[in-house]
Amino acid sequence: MGTIPNDYLEKVYSGILGKIIGVRLGAPVEPTIWTYEKIKSTYGDITSYIKDYKNFAADDDINGPVFFIRALIDYAKDRELEPDDVGKTWLNYARENKGMFWWGGYGVSTEHTAYLNLKKGIKAPKSGSIDLNGIILAEQIGGQIFIDSWGLVWPLNIEKAAEYAGKAASVSHDKNGIYGARFIAACISKAFETEDVMEIINSGLGVIPHECEYARIIKSVIDFYNNNAGDFRKCRDYLTENWGYDRYPGVCHIIPNAGVCILSLLYGEGDLSRTVEIATMCGWDTDCNAGNVGTIVGVAQGLKGIKDIYRKPINDAVVASSISGYLNIIDIPTFSKELAVLGYRLAKEEEPECLHLNNEQIYFDFDLPGSTHGFRSSDEGLFTISHTDEITYSGKGALQVLFNRVYRGKSAKIYYKPYYRREDFDDERYSPVFSPLVYPGQKVSMKVYLDKWNGDDIGIATYVRDTVTKEDIQSGYQMLENVKWHDIEFTVPDTKGHAIDEIGIIVESFTRQKNKNLGRIIIDEFKVEGKAKYSIDFKNESIEFGCVTPFSHNKGAWTLEDGMMHGMCVDSAEAYTGNYYSRDIHIVANINPQYGLSHNLAFRVKGAMMGYHVGFDGENQVSLIKNDHGLKRLATIDYNWELDKNYEFEVIAEKNKFVFKINGEKIIEYIDEDTYFEYGMFGFSKFSMGRTRYGKIFIEEL
Repeated sequence: MGTIPNDYLEKVYSGILGKIIGVRLGAPVEPTIWTYEKIKSTYGDITSYIKDYKNFAADDDINGPVFFIRALIDYAKDRELEPDDVGKTWLNYARENKGMFWWGGYGVSTEHTAYLNLKKGIKAPKSGSIDLNGIILAEQIGGQIFIDSWGLVWPLNIEKAAEYAGKAASVSHDKNGIYGARFIAACISKAFETEDVMEIINSGLGVIPHECEYARIIKSVIDFYNNNAGDFRKCRDYLTENWGYDRYPGVCHIIPNAGVCILSLLYGEGDLSRTVEIATMCGWDTDCNAGNVGTIVGVAQGLKGIKDIYRKPINDAVVASSISGYLNIIDIPTFSKELAVLGYRLAKEEEPECLHLNNEQIYFDFDLPGSTHGFRSSDEGLFTISHTDEITYSGKGALQVLFNRVYRGKSAKIYYKPYYRREDFDDERYSPVFSPLVYPGQKVSMKVYLDKWNGDDIGIATYVRDTVTKEDIQSGYQMLENVKWHDIEFTVPDTKGHAIDEIGIIVESFTRQKNKNLGRIIIDEFKVEGKAKYSIDFKNESIEFGCVTPFSHNKGAWTLEDGMMHGMCVDSAEAYTGNYYSRDIHIVANINPQYGLSHNLAFRVKGAMMGYHVGFDGENQVSLIKNDHGLKRLATIDYNWELDKNYEFEVIAEKNKFVFKINGEKIIEYIDEDTYFEYGMFGFSKFSMGRTRYGKIFIEEL
């Protein structure tokens, strides 16, 4: 008998939803302005979200669990995890001083301090140690807020969940900072088999030292609860008097917030909504605490414990703040499957067929209960989106579009957003950046079923939206036959270098004038796959989130001028975009070196510390450089180049063979006989002081 529970994927999904619900609820009243008293006087008894978002942009509480777990993908693929694997992951996926976590300064922000230690070559766990950083920094709250995924990939194995979470936390924390990570991960692991809150808490206590401060506050809150059940505010007052911030220095210490986590778990009595509400009403680090307990109770209760009032606004979508704009657009069911795949791998069990993922395509099966994969309706009043398990093409679920008394000529777009712009947000504290998920040349397919209850013809047209002109580029209408599945396919059209920010169908009623259509359309097996072929023209781009669209920048100063992108730096700078999982590729880019000796075209880039770079590298020479947590020149060729002159750089990358041309002349042909990077983004890089102008880019996946 295996160790993975039968409802594993669904529990992972509910745990992630619980995390996001808690963070989204707590984020608007995160300190320092929002005190416990101000939250109470302003909102009273919280029973729903206290702020609406156009789209919710993740903060550090979600960035960490999404990206630090990638240490199991990039490094510890077939061996035990080591702290250094997670440290490398920090360096690879974070944009220095932007996004991911709080960049509050060396010696102030624990995470910023640890990052700079890692950059200096100090490996984990030394990077987060008390010896190096002191006990105050080492015991701030970050030790536990990033680790939910480690509990999710080790179901029913609290010792391994705690071990991996502790290793991950040691990158930036020590002692109680690590104990908090071990505790929360063990609780999540245990929640896969029980809804009993005390049983879950006791499992967490079993993996930390019995006499540590973290264990002491847990036991203290349990004792208070046993004598004062029913009123969480009395317990909150008890924490202030005995375990408050005045006793634990630093910006956000883990111990008082651990007290809030235990308080909310106990007084929430296993109810997800009430648990995250209490954690939020208690103040201190509201989003962190509500997020952690949301994961625990989300796993324990499963999807049945998540109310629509909290789940529906999430709509299976969240965005993040890593160096990859492509990875920052997160489909929650797909991310749940990615974690579940890791869980089966760690347990050395064969994953079920439904988890055989292909990262090179978008695939939405709607099989998880209630899942929508982020689909939207442009008119929720007449065309309402929900999940259904009544009619499906295959699997367990599908997307339902209910149309209610729709008259002739009325239409709505049913679509997915594969790209975001600044206008899509009203709050983005952690600087999200985006690269499109869908490109011209790719093939889109879906199964569509009409279940008409009243009225006449219903037609659909496929479409994509041009993010620059806001034009819907659509096909002709196809009339749907009732009670029949239709194979809908189309190729994403050329958008003249403009990104695509909507993709889907337009549904229109063609009923006779006096009739009104009533019924539903079912969508299943939605896919975007195949090779992309497109261009980027900086005349069409903007500066948003501090970056030139659709790039994410790491270091340097970047701007638009005269229809070109300009990049300059004092030491190094990078700009990346494209499909993170793109493999064989042909890139042509116009580059004009203005100052300095380093001007590169980058490809197969997996982050700040992994990728290939080729171009001008020193006076009158060209190099192919491999960055694998350190730069290595694979080939260097003499080549006379000049400043303020236009050059056409061209790269053809097929498997481990790379060809580089300048102005059509082959300069380098190289086969990487070492372990090579099989996929990644593309873009531009500089490894020394300088300034460069970048023109139009052509990209073709091979």
